[in-house]
Amino acid sequence: VQLQASGGGSVQTEGSLRLSCTASGRTFSSYAMGWFRQAPGKEREFVSGITWRYGTLYADSVKGRFTISRDNAKNTVYLQMNSLKPEDTAVYYCAANPITMPTMWRQINYWGQGTLVTVSS
Repeated sequence: VQLQASGGGSVQTEGSLRLSCTASGRTFSSYAMGWFRQAPGKEREFVSGITWRYGTLYADSVKGRFTISRDNAKNTVYLQMNSLKPEDTAVYYCAANPITMPTMWRQINYWGQGTLVTVSS
């Protein structure tokens, strides 16, 4: 599985961005997809995941502000980010894993390249 992420950028506090991640391969629909992020000097952390059955999971820090979705026909997963805060500033990575989405980054099988999100106050 190869992943291509896009949609990062710079916004002000309370702004919105939508990240997209398109996967190659014919088995996209059987993979759980997710997003992690890594701020400077910090460990990569789980942000959100969506299973092949559309079950979703969010980190407490983004719950109520971020929404993950997937379009299997387009092999694409999205992360709609609203009410962004400066502490959301990080490089965001798309992730794919068979069936389930671990919240520990070391357990992820496939990564996309990162996309930078910068939120200024």
